[in-house]
Amino acid sequence: MLKRAVDPITVSTVWHSMQTICKEMRHVIDRTAQNFLISQLHDVSVGIWDARGGTVAVPVGLPVQFLGTGFAVRSLVEKFGKNIAPGDVFITNDPYHGGHCCHLPDWAFFRPIFHKGELLFFTMARAHQQDTGGSYPGGYFPNGFDIHAEGICIPPLKIIEAGKERRDLFELIWNNVRFPRGVRIDNYAMLAATTKCEQRIGALLRHYGRDVVLQCVEQMTNRTEHAVREEIRKIPDGVYHGAAATDDDGTELDVQVWVKVVVTIKGDKMTLDFSGSDKQRKGFVNSTLASTYGNAIAAILLCLDPALADYHNEGTLRPIEVIAPVGSVVNAQYPATVGASPVNVGIQIMEAVLEALAKARPERAIAAWGKHRGDYVFGTDPRTKERYVRTSFDYDGSCGAVWGFDGYQGVSCLTALGAVNRGEVEEMEIRLPWRMVRYEMVPDFTGAGRWRGGPGIYWAARNEGSDGGIATGSSDGDEVQGFGAVGGQPSPQCRTYIVRNGEKIRLKPHRLVDIKTGDVIEKHSSGGGGVGNPAERDPEMVRQDVENELVSIQAARDVYKVVVDPATLQLDEAATRRLRSTVQR
Repeated sequence: MLKRAVDPITVSTVWHSMQTICKEMRHVIDRTAQNFLISQLHDVSVGIWDARGGTVAVPVGLPVQFLGTGFAVRSLVEKFGKNIAPGDVFITNDPYHGGHCCHLPDWAFFRPIFHKGELLFFTMARAHQQDTGGSYPGGYFPNGFDIHAEGICIPPLKIIEAGKERRDLFELIWNNVRFPRGVRIDNYAMLAATTKCEQRIGALLRHYGRDVVLQCVEQMTNRTEHAVREEIRKIPDGVYHGAAATDDDGTELDVQVWVKVVVTIKGDKMTLDFSGSDKQRKGFVNSTLASTYGNAIAAILLCLDPALADYHNEGTLRPIEVIAPVGSVVNAQYPATVGASPVNVGIQIMEAVLEALAKARPERAIAAWGKHRGDYVFGTDPRTKERYVRTSFDYDGSCGAVWGFDGYQGVSCLTALGAVNRGEVEEMEIRLPWRMVRYEMVPDFTGAGRWRGGPGIYWAARNEGSDGGIATGSSDGDEVQGFGAVGGQPSPQCRTYIVRNGEKIRLKPHRLVDIKTGDVIEKHSSGGGGVGNPAERDPEMVRQDVENELVSIQAARDVYKVVVDPATLQLDEAATRRLRSTVQR
């Protein structure tokens, strides 16, 4: 044991080294993976955990992919016990059987990190694969019979033993996906990232020594715990309710699925109780406990002091308890399908928590973001004669407003928290036989408020490939709306259409339909919800929105009670004062 405390400079250096190592891991994957979802959109997460599954460093990624990873590390240690050695690597994508993954396309590689024969850390790289088998390309689709219809289920397996690949296991896995060459490349990119982490942490341990590094981690964990507890103390003690629904589960159509939460604040502790949520469903919107935990924690982090953003670790988790009853849609049991769960009901978990916390702490209120409008389109590219799967986040709306700020434009869905990019139009057209015909922000397609949500998106593309299929998958928002906070308006409803021979055919979320050569897919994706009374918005900000074609002159008058001259686009201050004087506050 150390005789004296580690100095603050060393603590800061070790802590930020861990953060930098994670960012370097992601950079390795970005530069070497081939899958569009991984290399261009960054649907990937990395992190570092201690030997007991405590969260050490998780600076970049998707909450559903890594904030619940402590469950997986603890299961890994329990399963393999002393049969974990230097040079080993484990793989899993199974939401059940100890894998604790969110859905089958997200494969995870875990590498134990030893120092002088002692297991000290685990590192993980998890990323959304191009395909994972299942009934249709892309890995999952509505109305699967059970989890096995969604693809190959890989329980925690030792895929590399003492530095030697278990080639038979790799071949078995790759033989069960539709694009084995591409998946193999991506798997090696992820493995390279874990190797880089092992090298960097090894260097850190050799430089500072085991005791110093571990004490630095302990100090940062305790500091973070103290800071988060103090943030919770700022929330008035009480019980706060939130709820959100998804359009349906993809099997029982047009029947909404609800997530409900009761947030209890008592001193420096917070409890999230999801017991009021629906039972697990036949359709593919079910969330496992680890996924629910990750999304719920992420929603809380958004409402804490943003100065803590770079310092979250196991200390963040200690004051928070998440209750999710077994057999519910937020703690589904085998063999329930879970394909859409990172979005539905993942978004609903976050929305329910955010709605409750907006009531508890209005000065930190966050409105719902625009709904995800994802899909999987598959067919054959006539240029290469090869099969393809297209998926993207390009068609998502924008962020919801927060107290004091408008919603940011063009960020992907809430559960991605901005970590997933939109693709470049040119990149998409080079890779896939789809021609983009429209991609723009549209006026009056967001939640109005004192601070409005980010703008909605109109996206359209033409199929220049073969006939194929489209699974609208983890989409939402045709029926349900994202909430507005503290008097702000909700996000508008979304729409998707197939335009075929001049006929516009409406296409709802969670469906599977045929796509024809020459079809155009149109997506009308709403922006986020608003925060605060729209009639209290700064008139000059409204005028600027009119000038930037985000708000129409009519909506400026009717919704925001602001008069803008249609000829000059100048603010009529006198008319605005008169109009607002008639509004009941």
